[in-house]
Amino acid sequence: MRPTRNGARIGAVETGVPAPRMSGKRGQQMRQPAHASEGQRPSIVLGLGCERGAAAAEVIALAGAALRAAGCSADALALVASLDTRAEEPAILAAACHFSVPLRTYDAATLEAETPRLANPSEVVFRHTGCHGVAEASALAAVGPQGRLVVAKLKSDHATAAIAESFQAVAAGCSPIESGASVGSQVRREA
Repeated sequence: MRPTRNGARIGAVETGVPAPRMSGKRGQQMRQPAHASEGQRPSIVLGLGCERGAAAAEVIALAGAALRAAGCSADALALVASLDTRAEEPAILAAACHFSVPLRTYDAATLEAETPRLANPSEVVFRHTGCHGVAEASALAAVGPQGRLVVAKLKSDHATAAIAESFQAVAAGCSPIESGASVGSQVRREA
């Protein structure tokens, strides 16, 4: 993907969104774990973070860049994960709807527990959220302890994205927040 003068170029569509900046161990290739069966496809989770009021187009473009960096199609995506304070953020919800997958959110304490596994822990993020990372930590929390970070944090002007994978099933229905094509633009809360 080559950035254009006014923003990132996704396929043949001008988004008007600046190209993402890579940080940390971007796109780091890791060995397949021993418990993966031959030909088994991993469950892919997209971790997202953003500033309040971030543009949906920016978040979706960054999410697409993260998927491309992982070598994954949108069809491989199991869910979007984020910090619970972003559960109703329009750009995060738009990304989940765009990819027709559920949104799973985690509280700051759960994300903070993932700090030892982060490629890019941030003191600045910790001061604002109570955890050292949102995109990487939420993706890792969703894939569980057997999962791994595949694409470290990518940044745009107002958002972050990361990709994690697991060869264990990632249950999509365990979050109090769900979003996707089946619920349109509505948010369904589970009891």
